[in-house]
Amino acid sequence: MKKLFLIIGAPGSGKTTDAELIAAKHNNITHYSTGDMFRAEVSSGSQRGEIINTYISAGNIVPIDIAIETILGAIKNASTDIVIIDGYPRSIEQMVELDKYLINENEVKLVNVIEVEVSEEVARDRVLGRSRGADDNVEVFNNRMKVYLEPLKKIQEFYTAKNLLKKINGERTIEKIVIEMDKYIQLKI
Repeated sequence: MKKLFLIIGAPGSGKTTDAELIAAKHNNITHYSTGDMFRAEVSSGSQRGEIINTYISAGNIVPIDIAIETILGAIKNASTDIVIIDGYPRSIEQMVELDKYLINENEVKLVNVIEVEVSEEVARDRVLGRSRGADDNVEVFNNRMKVYLEPLKKIQEFYTAKNLLKKINGERTIEKIVIEMDKYIQLKI
């Protein structure tokens, strides 16, 4: 049985870095971002990969059923029993559909959803301060923040009702955040 942890957080919350650092500390944890999973599926040359590529290359969103099948496939094929995925779910629809799949899934169990909390101001400063590419500008940041915040309350309520949501203060040093998140994950496995 694969144990799944989802890490959500605003753009600039540090969720990807946190997940990468935790996975690097343990040989029994695999970390994925959804983008990595889609790229791996495309490069595998599978039929699903070809379908995904038609959407990605046109700049479109991958249909939810294909996305979830890809995610679950990556989890099942992970070389470890513990998998951390950051940045998912990003919408209520993604959350509901993932939940539907997991109900009938006996190889993967969602153990927890960890939210890395940061203020919009801190997130903006981090994203605009790193300026890694064309998407790190105020207009794009504001849109990404809006897309993140719109479904957040319902996502929080859904996972809180299932007793699966853990919030972590993301406005501390990376070391402190990673130590707290890692201890929490180790407790849950």
